[in-house]
Amino acid sequence: MNKKYKQRFGAALEHGAAHDREHRLWSRRDFLSASGLLGAGSFLLANSPVNIFQPSPLLAAMANSGGANDRILVLIRLDGGNDGLNTVIKRGSSEYYNLRPNLGIPDNKLWALSNEYGMPVETNDLESLWNEGMMKTIFNVGYPVPNYSHFRSSDIIMTGTGSDTVLETGWIGRFLDNEYAAFLDAPPSIPPAIQIGSTSNLVFKADEANMALSISSPEQFYQIAQTGQLYETASLGSSFRDLELAYVRHTANAAFRYSETIQQAYNGGKNDVTYPANNDLSAPMSIIARVIKGQLGTRIFLVSLADFDTHANQFNEHINLLQQVSSAVRAFYDDLGANNSDWPQKVLTMTFSEFGRSIYENGSRGTDHGAGTHTLLFGGGIGNGFVGQYQDMSNPNPVGDPPFSVDFRDVYASVLQDWLGNTPELVQYILGKPTPPIPGLVPAAPPNLGDNGQCALLGHNAHPVMFGAYEIKFSITQGSAVRLQLLDSAGHVLRSLIDDFMPRGSHTYLFRPADWHISPGNYQYRLRAAGQVFQRAIRI
Repeated sequence: MNKKYKQRFGAALEHGAAHDREHRLWSRRDFLSASGLLGAGSFLLANSPVNIFQPSPLLAAMANSGGANDRILVLIRLDGGNDGLNTVIKRGSSEYYNLRPNLGIPDNKLWALSNEYGMPVETNDLESLWNEGMMKTIFNVGYPVPNYSHFRSSDIIMTGTGSDTVLETGWIGRFLDNEYAAFLDAPPSIPPAIQIGSTSNLVFKADEANMALSISSPEQFYQIAQTGQLYETASLGSSFRDLELAYVRHTANAAFRYSETIQQAYNGGKNDVTYPANNDLSAPMSIIARVIKGQLGTRIFLVSLADFDTHANQFNEHINLLQQVSSAVRAFYDDLGANNSDWPQKVLTMTFSEFGRSIYENGSRGTDHGAGTHTLLFGGGIGNGFVGQYQDMSNPNPVGDPPFSVDFRDVYASVLQDWLGNTPELVQYILGKPTPPIPGLVPAAPPNLGDNGQCALLGHNAHPVMFGAYEIKFSITQGSAVRLQLLDSAGHVLRSLIDDFMPRGSHTYLFRPADWHISPGNYQYRLRAAGQVFQRAIRI
């Protein structure tokens, strides 16, 4: 049974400006196709030669830059509901200390973000990031009609919807699903996203697949990175049980598509700093830094830190958690910036939580589920400062929290559009409504070209000497399953010209319509490779 073709946003006329933009992209690819690819080597597919070119300037640029935008997003989930009021404290606020007689952090135990706001001295690893213009605080992030269930509020935050809407796909999953529309048919050899340290997460869920590689623990990642295998086989013996288990594990290892690229990136990078001990974020953050520096190519990472559900005895427990965040993030950016590297300028780190805590402390010297909480941003070149309005504690409601200040979807829009370089039309498609970014929150990148640097369909031209033949050109930065199909003008598949694994490189496929019994007329051809899909018209 043929799978329903997954339409890429911008491919259809009804997508408006995004569709017009897709047409403009072809002029760029036409230009690239004429930019001179010097080649050597060839092989046959379906009795037609495919030339494999030596690395060209185009291929090198794609591999090194990640396309038009090589920025990376690291998400840190503060699992359980982080207390924003004790993360960034309003200094000298009598309302704060009246509401929290036991939990309020005194001013002499703060380092100053400004005259008005401070953070616990245990987080002073962040002070240099703040002073260097690499840290921002977004006050009181939430959403209308907040839900105080961990499960439901987590789903809302992960899916990027309102409290009155239920979706089964995540906001990052929808973004990556658009970027990798051929994820199932021609999967990439680089994971689009990586999650370390917890079970599969709704944030990466797309319609038909989870778009992230979910690794249950740093130890499991080390197993992959050091051996190229997901499951260990060397210690198994010759008993019937072990032989059967070895067969299953070898089969699973062979099917694990990302092992080679992860191993190469891990071996190609290294950690240049010592990460803090007794810190649950140290191992995953050190792994992320190492594979980033090893040029893995994954653009989105997620890690989690648990135990922010501080209903009782919050004071020391919460400060310890914040200390883990601050010291791990500081080490992470020191690592990225070692040897004067510009990686810190390319990596944005963002904390998020399913909700905040109540402004009142409870009878157990903790806090209960609340509405908004603060989001922290880190990265080179983002500047420092505050966005949004701090919770108003001057006239507290005895049964509720102050309303949120910044909608979390506005933060997502800023990340998607300004940091990751997507068009407003695509952001609207992902978030389900027009959502403008927050001005100046992060440095704005130009909209990317949608190919994410892994694959490009360069176009076609008539063969220079062979009458009635055409050259179809494309490039891939990693070895990948490749499917090149010929379609009629209505989009129905007529022939599969290539359906095979192909090596990294720039390729030219010699298409001779007569060999395929194709009559003159208007057709289309579709390339699926490295998880992505491209399509354009051809007249034969």
